[in-house]
Amino acid sequence: MSTPSPIRINAALPADCRSRLMEFAREVNFDEGTRLFHEGGRADRFWIVRSGTVTLDVHVPGRRAAVIETLGAGELVGCSWLFKPYTWRLGAEAMTPVRAYEFDAVEVRSLMDSDTAFGSALGHWVGQVLAHRLQAARIRLLDLYAPYGSGSLL
Repeated sequence: MSTPSPIRINAALPADCRSRLMEFAREVNFDEGTRLFHEGGRADRFWIVRSGTVTLDVHVPGRRAAVIETLGAGELVGCSWLFKPYTWRLGAEAMTPVRAYEFDAVEVRSLMDSDTAFGSALGHWVGQVLAHRLQAARIRLLDLYAPYGSGSLL
């Protein structure tokens, strides 16, 4: 039996907070190869994947973008919407056809400000996601650029 990922919405947010958040959801679909956002662009929304896969990537000058992580059902796509200056720190692309819930960042931030319990829960979730992604990015970049990969003992 597998343990639910602590960064997926169902495991990370209490049911009442999930329900409040879902009041702001809009269903969207992305075709394979669609760019959801570009590094440096305006972060004014975010998504929760319903089905399909989305990759997160980072621009590497003179090279193809490095894929940091692949996201699936129940995972948050985009964290930069929560932090000023609301600019994407990574890029994202649909690797398969994707069905997702889309959220307007201004509306959700407003709810977070007016409902402190909801704001705290959502903020903790985004923090968990960021910590996980930072570690994933570190490992991936070591695999790509370190002399012996992330398993090297230096």
